Amino acid sequence: MKILFVGDIVGKGGMRAVQCLLPRIVDVEAIDLVIANVENVAGGIGVTREAIGPLRELGVQIMTSGNHVWRKEGIEDLLEREALLLRPANYPPGTPGRGWVFWKSQLGVTVGIINLLGRVFMDPLECPFRVAKAFVDRCRENLVKVIVADFHAEATSEKAALAWYLDGQASAVVGSHTHVQTADERILPRGTGFISDMGMTGAQDSIIGVKTEASITRFLTGLPQKLVPSSKNPALHGVIVSVCEKTGKCLEIRRVKKSVERTELL
Repeated sequence: MKILFVGDIVGKGGMRAVQCLLPRIVDVEAIDLVIANVENVAGGIGVTREAIGPLRELGVQIMTSGNHVWRKEGIEDLLEREALLLRPANYPPGTPGRGWVFWKSQLGVTVGIINLLGRVFMDPLECPFRVAKAFVDRCRENLVKVIVADFHAEATSEKAALAWYLDGQASAVVGSHTHVQTADERILPRGTGFISDMGMTGAQDSIIGVKTEASITRFLTGLPQKLVPSSKNPALHGVIVSVCEKTGKCLEIRRVKKSVERTELL
């Protein structure tokens, strides 16, 4: 089966990229499952019901998030109500929402999806390695072969370490959070696909999704600035992962990087 991971969707620029590009990618690539990170979809930070509705209509089936998921009012109720909207699984017991889900394709293939948050340079949550291993064990108990993780983390080393830790157990470990697509996609020796960061779906003419002026001013002066999402030159970044349904091994992991403006010129 083929799984498309869509990198962190940021504001209106990200939504425009999804609207213009996602249906075509799904059709051309014969995608079975679309997973998108949506923690910055609502105005550039946070998640709302109004923001995720159109994504579902466009074909996004599973939505992951990260450390910014809590920024909007009402998110606790939204996470409880939306079973396919995930928050990181390594928040402590009692946190609203869920961090993993089993999803079944039209052909009857079950996929285990988990969302995790890194700890290096981030909040000190439960150990993502142990939480991931517990999820893998649960998948095995339920005879689920295809297992994928969105690891929302700052440090490349932490992301790589989790992928190697799960090599041969997970089908793919895909990094998110930095908004910069890396060029280190590969299949590890025992069959786990990995990339440090799948990138950002949003404005390319920006500084990781926000307008350049305020970001530059903050670096020059050290003073707080209001960071406003940019919508200039939107693009969709992500990865396509092909997985053997019988073994759960990754057969291919390939970067996606498509610009709306270039598509409209065709």
